[in-house]
Amino acid sequence: MNVIKTALPDVLIIEPTLFGDSRGFFFESHNQRRFEEMTGVCLPFVQDNHSRSARGVLRGLHYQLHRPQGKLIRVIHGAVLDVSVDLRRSSPTFGKSVSVHLSAENHRQLWIPPGFAHGFLVTSDSADFLYKTTDYYAPEHERVLFWNDPALGIAWPLEAEPVLSAKDQLGVPLAQAETYE
Repeated sequence: MNVIKTALPDVLIIEPTLFGDSRGFFFESHNQRRFEEMTGVCLPFVQDNHSRSARGVLRGLHYQLHRPQGKLIRVIHGAVLDVSVDLRRSSPTFGKSVSVHLSAENHRQLWIPPGFAHGFLVTSDSADFLYKTTDYYAPEHERVLFWNDPALGIAWPLEAEPVLSAKDQLGVPLAQAETYE
């Protein structure tokens, strides 16, 4: 396993050790002990989620104000541009974002700690997206940051207007968002 720091040092790219030959490949997608050793993150994962989305679907930018979730993310089919935004006011990177391409081909995973908003855009025909969370989904605490807030400066690789849920259409800009201390 290889761990790569991003422009937001708490957001980490995780590259698993891949064993492959003419028959296919094998890799350990998660080992809690190894994850803790390599990242220094000692939080339990309590929920696994799986979503499938079509090309052009943009989900996010989501976060839970109370009961914030850390997320360990990977794509098992297709490709996405995954985006994290630091919403911790005490952080030197508050309001900054980082974008990472995740795909079934590159096998990369992304660790997003609690205190960040998260979203992704599907850049392939479809994508199956798996993620582990460090706290349970709590819809009453969920908030949505507007995906296209100019203050965030996210360069989404859009081919057309993104497909958004009704909830995501109602996101708020960073200047009006409830954030973490």
